[in-house]
Amino acid sequence: MAKKPAPEAPPAAPEIVRMRGVSKRFIVRQDNSLKERLVTLGRIGRKHRSDFWALRDIDLTIHAGTTVGLIGHNGSGKSTLLKVLGGIIDPTSGSAERRGRIAALLELGTGFHPDLTGRENVFLNAAILGLTRAETEARLDEILAFASIGDHIDTQVKFYSSGMFVRLAFAVAVHTDPDLLLVDEVLAVGDEAFQRKCMDKIRTFQQEGRTIVLVSHSLDQVVDLCDRTVLLNNGEVVFDGDPRDAVREFRGILETRRKAEVQAGGGAAAPQYLQWVDSALATPSAPGPDGELMAGTDLDIEFDLHCDAPKAGMILAIGIDSSRGQVAYSTTTRLLGVDLEPFTGTRRVRFRLEDCQFGPGKYFVHISVIDEIGVHLYDWPQAISFDMHDYRTSFGTVHIEPRFEIVDG
Repeated sequence: MAKKPAPEAPPAAPEIVRMRGVSKRFIVRQDNSLKERLVTLGRIGRKHRSDFWALRDIDLTIHAGTTVGLIGHNGSGKSTLLKVLGGIIDPTSGSAERRGRIAALLELGTGFHPDLTGRENVFLNAAILGLTRAETEARLDEILAFASIGDHIDTQVKFYSSGMFVRLAFAVAVHTDPDLLLVDEVLAVGDEAFQRKCMDKIRTFQQEGRTIVLVSHSLDQVVDLCDRTVLLNNGEVVFDGDPRDAVREFRGILETRRKAEVQAGGGAAAPQYLQWVDSALATPSAPGPDGELMAGTDLDIEFDLHCDAPKAGMILAIGIDSSRGQVAYSTTTRLLGVDLEPFTGTRRVRFRLEDCQFGPGKYFVHISVIDEIGVHLYDWPQAISFDMHDYRTSFGTVHIEPRFEIVDG
């Protein structure tokens, strides 16, 4: 796939980020323990480590006032790139330059000390982000009001839930007047009201001309928020441009991977996860002549749910997108009023979608396993796809049987 040039920004917009030839290597140890290393020490042909290149030869320029999305499959290098952008890790080779104050929302708890209270961590985190104590005190009421964690502000953060962590971290970050805000998936955590508050704040930042770089599994969110999207695949930039075009390219990569997994007889199971999904099928109840879904019929979405450890409050979610990246449908077991009992092993589960009225074209089904506060335990983007019959009377994501008549004259 040809690497496409980044879109040019207006000359008046200064560069906030400039990366040239950035590569990042991590060393992966082959020995699982010190004992194994000692036993195999000196053995001819035995490699005790290998190199993993998370990023390869990245060139990236971001101008002020731009919102840039980073997308790609798990392990494509998104989070590593965000850490290099934020100066949290240094590249193995190449250069990364940035201007202005940076606020980074990465892993949960980053920049927080577990033994300090939330209030103490506000001052610590704000200091890391460049605020003086006096500046933090002046903004403290706004930060606490935004976080909305009540009396928990004076509790040690090691007792915080993931949602409380994100609330406080986001509140501090957005009240430090950053020139560059880096966000890695944390907007998926928390309840709907807090997510809406975060989105409102991001839109305010956009109106103020601030620069935002975000990683999101929600392709619809990327299309909605971003001026530009960078697609990563195996540590390389394979597309940099219009968000809708980036989503289309990404879907092509995912579909190629999915077909390869099916042909190999495998699935999407990832043993490093305690909960994961594989063996997904989309089956129309009354398929059309080419196996496509017909309007007004049912669609069964089935998959195997694996649990190596029981998980209370687990939620299953499915989302269906059109080939243009538009969200056509989504639901969860929580919305359906279904409580999944904790279990260990494998269970076959099914979502039955009755009386489907999707518009013509290809659709992609995403499957997620989520905990009770919204943290994604496992995501399988574009797990399966199906085609909707084209009645050639309309287009869009909804099929409505049209009628036309002249009512006067």
